[in-house]
Amino acid sequence: MTELHPIKGRLLVAEPSILNDKSFNRSVILLTEHNKTGSVGFIMNKPTNFSVNDLVPEINCDFKVYNGGPVSQENLYFIHNVPHLIPNSIKITTGIYWRGDFDAVSSLLKSKKINQSDIRFFLGYSGWEANQLKSELEDDSSWLVIENRYSNILTTNKFMWKQKLMEIGGKYRIWANAPKNPSLN
Repeated sequence: MTELHPIKGRLLVAEPSILNDKSFNRSVILLTEHNKTGSVGFIMNKPTNFSVNDLVPEINCDFKVYNGGPVSQENLYFIHNVPHLIPNSIKITTGIYWRGDFDAVSSLLKSKKINQSDIRFFLGYSGWEANQLKSELEDDSSWLVIENRYSNILTTNKFMWKQKLMEIGGKYRIWANAPKNPSLN
């Protein structure tokens, strides 16, 4: 497998060796920012038990909220594919954006002008200080960097980690089918 560098829009797939890390085990993270000051991303495959309505009752929207990562879990974040509807969006890569005017998002949700394949919400985010992610990648035991080949990453599911390991193949196929707690096997 070719070594890829982290850039906005690529995915970080958790190595099986970080099974004991509660925040990141079996995670697939979409990088939304990567520069000399640090990196930011969202875990794409860990739904919470919350919906948007649970967190912002006035919106009355049952869209699932995902655990974006361990940083700022008291804040709601979102990525989307409708920058023409959400002012001040920031492009991540072709067809995927983050941030934007939350009042516009609220209005769009209330009027049902966007659906779950257009937007995904997160509590918290995954963040790395300058050179922290680089160091973890050089350690070779935390992350695999892969291209995002999803036509719409907003429609991915909780089995994403397993699917990515199966695609990578080799020694990763064994881990893809391992139980969450291998000691119980």
